Amino acid sequence: MNSKSFYLLFSTIICFSVLLQAQQSLSEKERIIQQMDADLQKFGTVAHQIWDLAELGFLETESIGILQQHLRDAGFIIKTGVADMPTAFVAEYGSGKPIIGLLAEYDALPGMAQAAVPTREPIEGQAAGHACGHHLFGVGSLAAAIHIKDWLEQTGSSGTIRLYGTPAEEGGGGKVYMVRAGLFDDTDAVLSWHPGDENNADAGSSLAAVSVRFRFKGIAAHAAGAPWRGRSALDGVEALNYMVNMMREHITPDSRIHYAILNGAKAPNIVPAFAEVAYIVRHPDMKECRSMLERVINCSKAAAMGTETKVEHEIITGYFNKLPNKTLAEVMYANLEIVGGVDYTEEERQFAANIMESYESDGKTPESASEVKPFELILKGMGGSTDVGDISWVRPTTGMRAATWVPGTVAHSWQAVAAGGTSIGHKGMMVAAKTLTLTAIDLMLQPEKLTAAEEELLERRGEEFTYEALLGDRQPPLDYRLDRK
Repeated sequence: MNSKSFYLLFSTIICFSVLLQAQQSLSEKERIIQQMDADLQKFGTVAHQIWDLAELGFLETESIGILQQHLRDAGFIIKTGVADMPTAFVAEYGSGKPIIGLLAEYDALPGMAQAAVPTREPIEGQAAGHACGHHLFGVGSLAAAIHIKDWLEQTGSSGTIRLYGTPAEEGGGGKVYMVRAGLFDDTDAVLSWHPGDENNADAGSSLAAVSVRFRFKGIAAHAAGAPWRGRSALDGVEALNYMVNMMREHITPDSRIHYAILNGAKAPNIVPAFAEVAYIVRHPDMKECRSMLERVINCSKAAAMGTETKVEHEIITGYFNKLPNKTLAEVMYANLEIVGGVDYTEEERQFAANIMESYESDGKTPESASEVKPFELILKGMGGSTDVGDISWVRPTTGMRAATWVPGTVAHSWQAVAAGGTSIGHKGMMVAAKTLTLTAIDLMLQPEKLTAAEEELLERRGEEFTYEALLGDRQPPLDYRLDRK
């Protein structure tokens, strides 16, 4: 055999070997997908239990009880009440490196109770509802953690899967306290997902955000008999709002500032001695967010001076913008393409068609739920904010969305609650669970991807970065939902 023939034979063997490995890998993934398909009803039932509970932030005691019981039954070791939060936990299985983290949320939103029907139908006697789909978020990650555990057990592979139970995402910022406590420091990658109306796995960002409350104190007096003896706390709030509204002309176009008066006055014939207003400041860059917050605080001081009242402020939450990790996102996207989107039965399609009559669908149809959107790298955040952002600045992190809602549905809507309580939500949840499972396994088998993801993190955040939470050293606001229960 001459050298040319040998080279051709050698090349053919190598190509065949690579194709065989790829085929074996795909076959293994198909086997895992089939196993998880068989668990749809099981995990759908668990998700519906938490959908029924609809517990608010830092009050999710029954919801975490359900999640933790399934984890214990699967052999996970659980640490409860971590980072000074009774409803936060960390569940772990396996040993050694790599350590792959999954995130689980489970808090509901106040005032969003809704039956699982395609028309507006509040549930009598219930206030809260899962309008952001966190019941699906938590259980989808639970399903992934258990199936990754099964794979570790069956293959005897080295590695650790860790599920983080993260409470109070809706305004409580539970993950920030967990980051601050160092609970993610030894992870090699963190994988997340979120309910949505489409399937995507972009390398995306978000808006940094800080929420703060301003409390003005004045002097009460009879509003008709002796108003000159009073000093109106509500005047302080209104003066602050007026100055911030003037400030809007002088902030960058990507900035966002929202406010709501939480406590104005109880009666018009009393000069109010107390008033409170809540603000949220957002920007794609956390540094700009900090700067805007200082300007709003200065406005509050000027408002108090001008109205001869006193003011104090309390930072409630603060979220970093998400730091994209293209390396991890590409691995997750490849697996999402293998898993595919959500295929509706005829009954589900009719539900979708009915509920879509209640909003503008922007050209989407029920069939859009089966599509996987093209991959994008989104460096500048837009839209909302999330406490996942803080994690992404300390460890390589990526996430995805799955079509748990009917296409065209927006978050924090009754339509999201309704679909999340049906098989439509459960199917979308399992799309995410399967994608997370396959992605975690790929990363455990391909340590070079983790090395590249770590290098990308260090490059994007800069060598001089030191984590310092936007909410400072405050303790978790465990009572922030008690008045909304």
